[in-house]
Amino acid sequence: MKFFSTRDSSNIVNFEKAVLDCMPLDGGLYVPEDFADLRKWLLYTDENTSFSSIAGSLTSACINDEFSPIICETIATKAFPFAPKVRRLDNNLFTLELYHTPTGSHKDFGISFLVNCLETILTIKGEEAVFLDATVGELGASLARTLRGKKHLKAVLLYPRGFVRGLSEEDYIWNGGNVLPVEIDGSEHTCHEIVREIFANHDFVQKYNLTLANTANIGRLMPQTFFYPYAFSRLKNQVNGDIFYAMPCGNYSNLVAGLYSWRLSLPVNGFICPTTDEIKLDLKGNCEIMDSIVELNQRESADPASPSNLERLEEIFATNAMMLRHFIYPSNVSKEETENACRKLFTDYNVYADKSTSRAFAAALARKETTGEDDASVVLVMRDHPVLKAEFIRHTLGEAPEMPERILEALRHNELNRPCAASSEEVLLTMADELF
Repeated sequence: MKFFSTRDSSNIVNFEKAVLDCMPLDGGLYVPEDFADLRKWLLYTDENTSFSSIAGSLTSACINDEFSPIICETIATKAFPFAPKVRRLDNNLFTLELYHTPTGSHKDFGISFLVNCLETILTIKGEEAVFLDATVGELGASLARTLRGKKHLKAVLLYPRGFVRGLSEEDYIWNGGNVLPVEIDGSEHTCHEIVREIFANHDFVQKYNLTLANTANIGRLMPQTFFYPYAFSRLKNQVNGDIFYAMPCGNYSNLVAGLYSWRLSLPVNGFICPTTDEIKLDLKGNCEIMDSIVELNQRESADPASPSNLERLEEIFATNAMMLRHFIYPSNVSKEETENACRKLFTDYNVYADKSTSRAFAAALARKETTGEDDASVVLVMRDHPVLKAEFIRHTLGEAPEMPERILEALRHNELNRPCAASSEEVLLTMADELF
């Protein structure tokens, strides 16, 4: 599989280039050029097919011109000692739970896959690379855990002062680990600005092999396509009719990944989501992407610090705009409908749902005319452990789930007792002193 930039279809690269030098100079994002037809293989999988096996087969199908099937299987086996869970709530409602991971976040899947892919590439090349990301949440804990023992990868993580969490003493560069945490004298926005400034210096990025662990990197987004074939392998012998996925939008990565799965010939009838500032309903009630009004060459470059995958979504439908109306079904969701959906999931199915999951379920309930066929099924995508957003649940239900020990560890505060940085120049000096 080759990849090209959303801003220049002639800018074609292989997987190695797309994940190591992940931000095209033209300001776009890398997207897959073509997709294999995997319908026969998908129909062969069943509830006995493991997630890592599905991930290995899909990896091989997508990048078999660069990695052998054995290497692809090895990458997937190392990356995924954990797996999603599919649960049946009633005859036509299922959940796809992506939070059965070390930190309770769906991000663990993408980060673990990306790290193991890059470690393989860099081992073969005899080179090293460095992640540079801003975080206040579980990304840092997830990346640090996955990097332990890796020989060719390190990470520089920018945190607002007082927000370093989930790291161990063994993770720190100064203790022989792979992570250089840097506290910034400013807000999360300041951290993002510093990442943007550093990635704007492409000579520096190339010289030190800097890359990203967020979904601006196609290697971080690509493994999210594994969720839907895995869900289908569990559903195929339980459902007879249409399958719809209801999901929170977030930065649109899971929605894009679902559509990539469809392009791999996954049987799916549509994706339901709440409306956002970017995805709305037109006057006829059809999906409309607001950014599409602005020509690509008139937009800002893709953001390396806080990415949106909306441009990738637009690219999918660029050649056939009508398909947009037949695969994405947004629904306006009110605060009251969100809270009612949260209560319904708890009272009817004993499921705790955070605000984003509740909004997705409310959207599915509002789209009954779309999924109203008697044998149609809805799969509710639950991205992160509900305890991570327990305030909404406690406010709505009067109680909240208990915090698992593994998530407590990922949220544990770290005291660095090291000088803070206030600018990109100071971050670069710190990197030079500690890494290069």
